[in-house]
Amino acid sequence: MTKVLDPISANSASTIERPLIDDIRLLGQILGDTIREQEGEDTFGLVEQARRLSVEFERHADPDAELKLNELLRSLTPQQAMAVIRAFSYFAHLANIAEDRHNIRRRAAQAAERPDEHDGGTLDKTFELLAAASITPEAVAEAIAQARVSPVLTAHPTEVQRRSLLDAERAIAQLLLARETLSGERPRKQNEMMLRARIAQLWQTRLLRYARLSVRDEIENSLAFYQMTFLKQIPQLYARIEERLGSLPVASFFRMGSWIGGDRDGNPNVNAGTLELALRRQCDTALRHYLREIHELGAELSISGRLFGCAEALQELAEKSGDENPFRDDEPYRRALIGVYSRLSSTLTLLTGGEALRHAVAPGEPYANAGELQADLGVIEDSLRANHGAALVPGRLGPLRRAVDVFGFHLASVDLRQSSDRHEETLKELMSVARIVPDYSALDEDARQNLLIDLLRDPRPLRVPGVTYSPRTEEELEIFEAARDARRTFGEPAVVHYIISHTETVSDLLEVLALQKECGMVHGVLGEPGTSAELMVVPLFETIEDLRNAATIMRGFYALPGVAELTRASGAEQEIMLGYSDSNKDGGFFTSNWELYRSSTALAALFKEHDGIALRLFHGRGGTVGRGGGPSYQAILAQPPGTVAGQIRLTEQGEVISSKYANPEIGLLNLEALVAATIEATLLPSAGAAPKEFLDAAEELSQASMKAFRAVIYDNPRFVDYFFTATPIAEIAELNIGSRPASRKSTRRIEDLRAIPWSFSWGQARINLPGWFGFGSAVEQFVAKAPAERMALLRRMGAEWPFFRALLSNMDMVLAKADMGLAGRYAELVPDQELAKSVFGSIEAEWARTTKALNEITGVSTRLSDNPALAGAIKHRFPYISPLNHLQVELLRRWRSGEHDDKTLRSILITINGVAAGLRNTG
Repeated sequence: MTKVLDPISANSASTIERPLIDDIRLLGQILGDTIREQEGEDTFGLVEQARRLSVEFERHADPDAELKLNELLRSLTPQQAMAVIRAFSYFAHLANIAEDRHNIRRRAAQAAERPDEHDGGTLDKTFELLAAASITPEAVAEAIAQARVSPVLTAHPTEVQRRSLLDAERAIAQLLLARETLSGERPRKQNEMMLRARIAQLWQTRLLRYARLSVRDEIENSLAFYQMTFLKQIPQLYARIEERLGSLPVASFFRMGSWIGGDRDGNPNVNAGTLELALRRQCDTALRHYLREIHELGAELSISGRLFGCAEALQELAEKSGDENPFRDDEPYRRALIGVYSRLSSTLTLLTGGEALRHAVAPGEPYANAGELQADLGVIEDSLRANHGAALVPGRLGPLRRAVDVFGFHLASVDLRQSSDRHEETLKELMSVARIVPDYSALDEDARQNLLIDLLRDPRPLRVPGVTYSPRTEEELEIFEAARDARRTFGEPAVVHYIISHTETVSDLLEVLALQKECGMVHGVLGEPGTSAELMVVPLFETIEDLRNAATIMRGFYALPGVAELTRASGAEQEIMLGYSDSNKDGGFFTSNWELYRSSTALAALFKEHDGIALRLFHGRGGTVGRGGGPSYQAILAQPPGTVAGQIRLTEQGEVISSKYANPEIGLLNLEALVAATIEATLLPSAGAAPKEFLDAAEELSQASMKAFRAVIYDNPRFVDYFFTATPIAEIAELNIGSRPASRKSTRRIEDLRAIPWSFSWGQARINLPGWFGFGSAVEQFVAKAPAERMALLRRMGAEWPFFRALLSNMDMVLAKADMGLAGRYAELVPDQELAKSVFGSIEAEWARTTKALNEITGVSTRLSDNPALAGAIKHRFPYISPLNHLQVELLRRWRSGEHDDKTLRSILITINGVAAGLRNTG
């Protein structure tokens, strides 16, 4: 029997782990058989030898095994290296499938065996807690009616999986699921045969893209998750809430957002054309889903009007359908649905240029908006309920109506984002040409504000007829015009938010209002009653300094005459985005989180002064803990008291989108966790504000942590040389995983590097530095003043303060996924070994301090003691990621020494893919 990639002896597996081990062993054995069959016995032997030596080294710290492993890897030819890399990369993908299946299985088993015990992050647990707190269903329904929860998909370039692979992996997941209910030798053999076919497909499918992703590709990739998960699972999420609230109405408070096609910050490939394309393709996806569901519904509602009556409105809808088929003469529901289908097919053609697959009758009059479609579906539901057909509603019609309510004709709201300096540049040219001011950029902040307010009070446009402006100015104005037109075509929810990167002044917000006015998106003039703006102006506060100034800037903005009134007339909501990425790169893990906490608290206090305006915080979370990642449920509950209040948006990006939403069942669990956390954070009595001694301690820790972080990262002028040679950052730029450049400017300065490749590179090198560095020094310095007393305080903070507890938990996970032994291998790549020893020595020392601090605060010396499922996954998976790291180091050494053949570069990029898949949250 093939032993390749056999993760662990089944005899040593716990009862809980046994099904997971069985699945991984099965998939690993099939992969091994595939390699032997398609690549030959010699290649199979190399993979098996590398596997065995890696396991010995990882599990038993055998230095002799490490030496032999490195000798083996250095002896591989480029062709052999490629085969070994592909083997371990595909194993990482297969292990992920098995783990996802096991997590679903464990939840189901727990619900069946211990129905009174629920994990956090489920609606069962949330409603149990609500009942215990005497919160009525009516109160829950009322809170939901005022709420808005929105995951926002972004196209940040850490998603290294191709759509072809996602499709094959989903098929493997479905086969594993089917296997659980099979009995008898023949069905199981047939199932295994189909698994072998799909794994052979994987092996013969290239892991990498040969061309860089375009924005169009990113749009299509994101739409796949709607087809796989969101369009069907979000209505199921609402159904679960409805089940618990009985007959009470459940407002559509949970909606999807997207940056793909509208995020222009640093991406010259995004423009008005990509916005139009994104919305047209989103509309096509939504309408084709509705058309499929309506067709299926027509097959189900074969109700005869001769046997059961129907409502008069339903009969009228049937008569207007244009269906004259005599065989359906007594089937009013089918005839009505044929009419709905014909109108919707015309809508598809009108809005997207697409054609429906079926035409029972000639296309009818297009729907003017999603509300008209919803009204027709409502007629069908009302008639069913009034004529003994209520049982037919929940299966398909109910979810379809909820989908139309949530997704409309736009599918997801596309946010616009641009850097504040581009807005300034655009207005500078407009004002110069209009002879309002020769150099807007030369004005101080007060002068800018006064000028912009005057412009917003003046109904006249800035643009001079007949003048040709620079391409950059035209491009900025075109995106506003495209957004204006899209709202009229696809519905107002199609484009709602305009995010301003690098918001540093009040004038940064006024500039976007002025540009909206220029493009006909401000109705009225500032200061007059009823004046409104179509797009919500959303400041993005990113750096430590920006976060500290956030409340001051927003206070200044709302102090301007007419601003609060304009916000109320425009929807009475103010969204503010908080960036985890640059704040972490600026001040380190602890300081970033602490300044976000302080900023959130200050903003919540500020908006209590503005009656009738709801504050919604938009959390720019990445995949890694260093970029705000970690479990969303715990992250939401760890927000400062009063800062959620039913309102939250958060980004979902990179390979985290695949890990959360590629599997529909896993997707529903993750969506449920977002809703559960938001309801709990909104309705359940909180512990209130943290005690002053906790806040003072966090401030002191933050100052020390930031100092330690910047001392190594910024104060050492040669640190950048270490980073660019001890990580695969340069090679990551070659990976065709996104349409956006890796750096904002053509420099190697850490300040200019985008946060994603910064975090991604440290993850590949197995250091995960952005997720922990500086904490150990901060604790050491803090505790030194009064060891017993201050350590006791930190332990109380970990036990009683959700913010600090979540921070420790995330750090625990990061440290568990890091490997300083492997990190040392990357340090060997640095040409100046004195520099390598110096910098890596400081990293190792801080690692030791941080590990010691975490152990002392939590009282636990092993990682992930409170998360045995993840701990077990790491134990089984990591010995199979390590060979990829060892091979990556060897191939980087070859590449950088001048072996610039295509096979070596592709092998490096495949190791990056495999390591990312194995770690799961690296970007």
